[in-house]
Amino acid sequence: SIQGGWRIPNSDEIDSDSTHQDLSFQSLIGAKLSGTDLGGANLRRAILDGADLSEANLSGADLRNASMVGVDLFKADLSSADLRGARLTKARLGLANLQDARFAGADLRGIRGRYAVWRRADWWNAHMDDPLRKALGKKWPRDSE
Repeated sequence: SIQGGWRIPNSDEIDSDSTHQDLSFQSLIGAKLSGTDLGGANLRRAILDGADLSEANLSGADLRNASMVGVDLFKADLSSADLRGARLTKARLGLANLQDARFAGADLRGIRGRYAVWRRADWWNAHMDDPLRKALGKKWPRDSE
């Protein structure tokens, strides 16, 4: 589909061999990528605002400094993903797997993600609303290593 002069790929147009997938610096605003396998993909500085990535595999993906405002990541696998500096404001992260993800400098304000799996993710290094910080602190306390 076309949006604002940009052609937006759908999930059937994304190369399934995502280990060599380079979508860095791409505009994927509003893309319908639900269930897509983007494990290990390079999405550094990609613009994914409003995209549907529900149930997508983004494990090990490089999402550093990506813009993901309002993105739907419901039930997505973001295990071991690098989200440092990413902007995830108002993202939907319910039931997402965020295990071992890196969030230093990420903006998580206004997200819905209390029921995600945050095991070993460094959520405390992200910018977030106090109620979420308190909820995560109780359920997924910072490791005392």
